[in-house]
Amino acid sequence: MNTMSGDIRRELGTRRYPILVYALAPLSALVLQAWLPSLLAGNAWFDLPLVVTVYFALVQRIPIQGTVMGTAMGLFEDALTGHQIGVNGIAKTVVGFLASSVGIRIDVDNLTIRLGLTFLLSLLSSAIYVFVFRMLLGLKLEWSWVIELIKSVINTLIALVLFPLLDRLQVRD
Repeated sequence: MNTMSGDIRRELGTRRYPILVYALAPLSALVLQAWLPSLLAGNAWFDLPLVVTVYFALVQRIPIQGTVMGTAMGLFEDALTGHQIGVNGIAKTVVGFLASSVGIRIDVDNLTIRLGLTFLLSLLSSAIYVFVFRMLLGLKLEWSWVIELIKSVINTLIALVLFPLLDRLQVRD
């Protein structure tokens, strides 16, 4: 059975990582997302859990895994940052599913494609966050497309550094 899963992994181009990478990368992203804004006067111009979710969803190419990772990252982010529980969970669930679904259909080994998808998925996550916050919860939210575009660019720049670092940690067959 291991040879069959290895053949499927090679066909799809999925990657394997040491268990510590699967544990520490998301945990580090969540801790930094909760801690860094307090150092930066409360402004979070980045979304590290989103970038990590997009990366692992793209390279694993398993929609259910991307969905579960997005859900977990979003819910933990909500819990750690004091947001309404579930808002980031919903946004990152959709992003994780879409990223892994796109990863199946196109070759995402190219860094340019991954960065473009990170930018688009970051904008989508922001749009879903605003939709859930305003339409479903009926709460007021100060929000601007310009700020969200800047956040998406910053997330893409973070991905420009983080993706190659995570690529170097993969286990080679």
